[in-house]
Amino acid sequence: MPQVDLQELKREYLEYLEIERNRSPLTVRNYDHYLEIFLDWSKAEKPGDITAACVRSFRLYLNRREDENGRKLKKITQDYYIIAIRGFLKFLAKRDIETLSSEKIELGKVKDRQVEFLEIDEVERLLQAAHGGKSENLRDTAILEILFSTGLRVSELVNLDIDKVNLKTGEFSVRGKGDKLRMVFLSTSAKIALNDYLLRRKDLSPALFVSLKETGDPSRLSARTMERIVKKYAVAAGIVKKITPHTLRHSFATDLLRNGADLRSVQEMLGHSSITTTQIYTHVTDKHLKEIYNKFHSDKE
Repeated sequence: MPQVDLQELKREYLEYLEIERNRSPLTVRNYDHYLEIFLDWSKAEKPGDITAACVRSFRLYLNRREDENGRKLKKITQDYYIIAIRGFLKFLAKRDIETLSSEKIELGKVKDRQVEFLEIDEVERLLQAAHGGKSENLRDTAILEILFSTGLRVSELVNLDIDKVNLKTGEFSVRGKGDKLRMVFLSTSAKIALNDYLLRRKDLSPALFVSLKETGDPSRLSARTMERIVKKYAVAAGIVKKITPHTLRHSFATDLLRNGADLRSVQEMLGHSSITTTQIYTHVTDKHLKEIYNKFHSDKE
């Protein structure tokens, strides 16, 4: 069988991810980026050029690589490169193209992921910091309430349109990672905050959250702007933790689990494709269980 150019095979692999695996455009772009860097670094031209020694040397390169500020790649970022390479090798094997077996490449052991979340009193302080009668306060309070009430990713929130949210039922569907559709629910306080904000809106923009321009049509808020909004009120509330919209997603999940929700249900509400991802929260609830044990269990003396 004649050797096929690796760049051509990479193109076919990316098309396979898009069509047959139904990966999102962002995922396909990321895989393209990781594989392009690997192929450029390795100078591999045909499948047989990808050897165990080649991949091992590339891993050393990633581990020692520094940016202009002397910062190294995070371990999880290094793993993304290796996952992309393994996926590419599996694809080649399915095509009966002789190359390195993907099973010979193992992911490096990484430390347990640390989850930063807010305690309920901190959430209340954050929300209180945003309260006020101005349009900006109403909008920002609604943003914070929805993030904590639904566990939405900031990318999901910025793409929401007004007509997609049912304020009467307090529920709506959202399309998340991997084009996966799920149902999310609004708390009573979130519904009130969102209704107050929308009553103040006079523009015709379909976007749920917009900039508050005095003249001209408002623009849809970006993820970066929402990050700045969350950080602004965290500082105002005197919260010293590093707070982002994703922190409120973690807080949503932690609050559910602490109050008795099962892991599988939380997985569905977060839109995780694998329960393994949701399990990052279990160590948080385990600590909470220990606190309850120490408080309520009597030792025999």
